[in-house]
Amino acid sequence: MGTFSSCHECKFYSCYLYHGTDSLPSETHTVTSCEPLNGNRSFRWTLRRADTLMEQPEIPVTEAPSVWGSMKAIVFASWLNVLLVFIPISWAINFALPDQHTLIFIFTFLAIMPLAKLLAFATDELSLRVGQTLAGLLNATLGNAVELIVSIIALSKCQLSIVQSSLVGSVLSNLLLVLGMCFFAGGLRFSEQGFGQTAAQLNSSLLTISVIAVLIPGAFHMALQGQAQYDEVTVDDKILKTSHGVALILLFIYASYLVFQLFSHKTLCDDDNEEMQPTKGYEGENPFRLYGRSGRKNMADGEMVSSPSLAHEEEGATTASVSRAEGGMLDVEHGGPEIEALEQPQMSVAVCIWLLIVVTVLVAVTAEFLVDSIDGLTATGSISKEFVGVILLPIVGNAAEHVTAVTSSVKDKLTLSLSVAVGSSIQIALFVIPFIVTLGWIMNKPLTLLFDPLESIVMFLSVITVNYVVQDGKSNWLEGMILMCLYLIVAVTFWYYPGTSIVNTMSPSPRR
Repeated sequence: MGTFSSCHECKFYSCYLYHGTDSLPSETHTVTSCEPLNGNRSFRWTLRRADTLMEQPEIPVTEAPSVWGSMKAIVFASWLNVLLVFIPISWAINFALPDQHTLIFIFTFLAIMPLAKLLAFATDELSLRVGQTLAGLLNATLGNAVELIVSIIALSKCQLSIVQSSLVGSVLSNLLLVLGMCFFAGGLRFSEQGFGQTAAQLNSSLLTISVIAVLIPGAFHMALQGQAQYDEVTVDDKILKTSHGVALILLFIYASYLVFQLFSHKTLCDDDNEEMQPTKGYEGENPFRLYGRSGRKNMADGEMVSSPSLAHEEEGATTASVSRAEGGMLDVEHGGPEIEALEQPQMSVAVCIWLLIVVTVLVAVTAEFLVDSIDGLTATGSISKEFVGVILLPIVGNAAEHVTAVTSSVKDKLTLSLSVAVGSSIQIALFVIPFIVTLGWIMNKPLTLLFDPLESIVMFLSVITVNYVVQDGKSNWLEGMILMCLYLIVAVTFWYYPGTSIVNTMSPSPRR
């Protein structure tokens, strides 16, 4: 199995270099000269390269386990599976005690969290079987499936304020809480953690564009409000049409972002990117004493590390230095044949697909009960609908992502943590929000980009704060503490915020 790399020494777009072995292990074919590929040969090599990116996994996969082994892997996939018991409990309470809205909300809230984790688990398993491009598309499509399902159900019930506040809350949760916890947890072990500065700035630019798209309808509404020649119905209609056009543009930006990330500039998100800032350990003893008592050696200040592996964990291991080549092969420097790095799947493809189908159905049914209970929960006045949408609902879909991102940052895989936290925010802002607006257009629901003024301002200020934090390409525990405290400020504010009726000024269109 070989790999392809673009030729940088000529001007022929169709010229690629092929490294590795063909179908026969004993035959090695290496292109050492640069020559253009024309006609059928160029077309054949281009198809093989596309097949590698889309269908062939980056790391070879071993034989899948049996159905019983796959089911066992599902059961022990996460400790959150303990909460699966709340699925039948929440359903039973919904049918037996339909007036107990608080109990229904609590139990459905707890039931969706493990379902979100299983959805992510099935997506990761499917990603092992396909190429890096298709794997990226899978994660991009199913990464925020729970938020998307909840939003669609709320949209179908004309709960427009819940749709908007939950999507804004997902962005805030990922940018402030998840990213802050990643920086804080990693900072307790490392003095500084580095990441790609260019990729971080690009992500900040995309988030800024999405926030501007949310702020413009508010400015539109404020500019025309109070003018005699424009009544409220006319202004609402213009804002609705403006939102539809902006939503389509945002979807185009997100599609361009996928092409940029997965095809043209995919190396920007790699850990071995040349512009990656190095990670530094604490000077002398770790002041937080997380590893001092166990006798682990602390890294000196300024020492560059590429992973959190410590010296005593490597004793007794082989002295061969192994580095992964481009095609997933391992090159042993101290002699010996080339060995192939194999990925061990935990589920078969059939079980993965069935798990995705079953979990999606369970999430849809449970989310419908959750949305139906919100009005009864907030009718008592003890909790506001804005707090439910901005703070509580995002926890449902982001709980699994929180654990993954924080665990990765402790292992000095901050690039993965950023892709989970910031990448999820970009997907919500540039894909889920405009997609829901477009879907509302199709369903004849008057959902616009005219968000609650406080929600829009808080999201704008959060994006600006994160932009300042990541602009140097380094992180520490204090920056994480700042982001988490800002999220607490937002939570306290929305606890007492009564909300406005700006998103409800537009009368819902008659249901078809």
